[in-house]
Amino acid sequence: MVLLCCVAGFSQTTPKNQQFDRPFYQATFLETELLVDGEIRNEALWESVPLAPDLIQIKPSFGAPVSEKTDIRVAYSATTFYVAVVCYDTEPDKIVVSDSRRDADLNDEDSFLFIIDTYNDQQNGFLFGTNAQGMEYDAQINNEGKGNNNANRQQGGVIGGTNLNWDATWSVKTQLGDYGWSAEFAIPLRSLRFASGEAKTWGLNFQRNISKNTEIAYWTSLPLGFDLKRLALAGKLTGLNLKNPGNLKLIPYALVQGINDQSVSPSEQDLNAEVGMDVKYSITPSVTLDLTYNTDFAQVEVDDEQVNLDRFNLFFPEKRAFFLENAGQFSVGSPGEVDLFFSRRIGLGQDGSIVPIIGGARVSGKVGQTNVGLLSMFTEDVASAGITENNFSVARVNHNFGNSRSSLGGIFVNRQGLAGLDDDFNRVYAVDGKWGIGNKAEVNGFFAKSVTPSINGQDHAFKLLANYEWDGWNLNAGYTEVAPGFNPEVGFLQRTAFKKPELLIFKAHRVNGNGSFLEMRPHLSYRGYWNFDNEQVTGFLHVDNHWVWRSGFEIHTGINFTQERVFAPFNISNVTVPIGEYKNEELQFVLITNPNNAFSVSTRTFIGGYFNGMRYSNSGTANFRVGNKFVSSLTMSHNDIQLETGNTTALVGGLRLAYSFTPRIFLQSLIQRNNVSEITSVNARFGWLQSANTGLFVVFNIVRDDNPLDFLDNQTLTIKYTHRFDVLK
Repeated sequence: MVLLCCVAGFSQTTPKNQQFDRPFYQATFLETELLVDGEIRNEALWESVPLAPDLIQIKPSFGAPVSEKTDIRVAYSATTFYVAVVCYDTEPDKIVVSDSRRDADLNDEDSFLFIIDTYNDQQNGFLFGTNAQGMEYDAQINNEGKGNNNANRQQGGVIGGTNLNWDATWSVKTQLGDYGWSAEFAIPLRSLRFASGEAKTWGLNFQRNISKNTEIAYWTSLPLGFDLKRLALAGKLTGLNLKNPGNLKLIPYALVQGINDQSVSPSEQDLNAEVGMDVKYSITPSVTLDLTYNTDFAQVEVDDEQVNLDRFNLFFPEKRAFFLENAGQFSVGSPGEVDLFFSRRIGLGQDGSIVPIIGGARVSGKVGQTNVGLLSMFTEDVASAGITENNFSVARVNHNFGNSRSSLGGIFVNRQGLAGLDDDFNRVYAVDGKWGIGNKAEVNGFFAKSVTPSINGQDHAFKLLANYEWDGWNLNAGYTEVAPGFNPEVGFLQRTAFKKPELLIFKAHRVNGNGSFLEMRPHLSYRGYWNFDNEQVTGFLHVDNHWVWRSGFEIHTGINFTQERVFAPFNISNVTVPIGEYKNEELQFVLITNPNNAFSVSTRTFIGGYFNGMRYSNSGTANFRVGNKFVSSLTMSHNDIQLETGNTTALVGGLRLAYSFTPRIFLQSLIQRNNVSEITSVNARFGWLQSANTGLFVVFNIVRDDNPLDFLDNQTLTIKYTHRFDVLK
């Protein structure tokens, strides 16, 4: 509690009557298309386009003008949306370019980003960005990005409202000079979704990151704690006269795959060839039809290794591009805990093995103020795993009420077995909604019911969450309930049969002055789980404070009070946790160095009681880069668990290496070792991108299990080529 009270000792830089004005910008229509080369300053056409108002800092000097001059212009033609920026820098030799891989994190270097809310619904948008070397960064934003667990393209896929794996067809060119750097974006309108018509308005915001100052500045002033994805507070781009550009893309692929299985004697070799196709057609500018046949995901990076140190399900995020596009539109529930639709159930077995996808279709988009989504996929049978042919269908509708940040929707999820059995199905029905209370608060929730032939009664789930977020405050209180019979077979449950209250009190507090210390974030959170006999299963009280310096250095100091009740023995590695009730405390310490540096680290340590013993847990990541071409990341997770019933050590390590010849030609590898499963794996990928995740891919996988009883030792080489034909271009 002391951490929460000590805020009084600091003076906040946010004025009490701070006004967060929404700027406007009139779009300029171009009769001709631009030659995109990154040259802005000497381009007569750009000189005729008015400048956008100046940016405003949110970090380090909250509310101050951006420290370096930034000229931004926006224009559009009949086919293309253009953004031009000149990022002046008085010390151009200090411009940092840390990564040129597509969709790499732009917050750790000098960069420029912008977001457009093409429906002006203050909820959904498209995010684009680049650095001084012209890397391509794009993402699809749903529900203002809420629900995301900091997943990134290389390491996580997507959870909730920020989809980094959405790849549109567009281009950006940059130039470096003694003035700083400039960037010119050209985004075909057919790559976006919008409502056509006269005098349209889009939501708009810009962001500039200046590495030498660890500075972040936005076009529209934002309260402390918000970022570019807060579309309800975005500025406005007005005067757009838009017509349907038409969009029909054919995306065929061909691949050859060789497999060497050394788990048998003599070893077996197999050679396979596959062809398939995706089709994308814009029914209207805001509604798209996607068709897929013989869907393949050979170029997708493997899952990160995890070790289960508890008795609940592990979550592995979706990484496959077809399912990631518009994923947020089909998301209902609590991402990572209660997902009513979880696309990894399609085409993947419970153990992560591949279940071939025959094909399917998806219709998604917006009609007026109503978001719609329809998905239907067919999978083959896998006799060796006891899996029959299935159809997976999802229907989703969600209506936005004006500009109120409020919505009401529903979802239907169905798995239907195709082997002729009448009782081989599972269905989930749900309604969900959100009530936005001004710009500062909201109440959201869902109610769901499942239908499974073998289960009768107690088949519901619901959640209600109230949240207040403004000026550094983040307060929320919620309640979730999942009944014992609730069974979303095409969804995900971290645990079953629980009642969960939760609470968060969080305050980000900026300090006065120009000293090295920037911000503190005291907070307290609680979550508890009870079963349906009203017995507490889990309790977790977390008291913490984040100490943040202007240099980007952070320390988090916290203490956790935990309670676990075990009703049936379970194993952690080779050690059994017996039935019992366990109350413990543990200390938590986090250290983060400036990610803008060529070498940076982040570590997390837990020391304290764990069930009927002790746990010493250390996890961390060390990042090292050379210029903007080579990036490496070493991740280690070490848990030393000492229980009354025995001791065990769980160690998971991963090494990521990436070299980018250009932003579209790369070589990446992921080497992992898990001492609990005794699995060593190597995933190496070469990519030569044409655009939007199409092109040539060469993928080499090695998986070896040191446990001779598991019979797993194989190598796979896959060569895949995908080409995008823009039929209406």
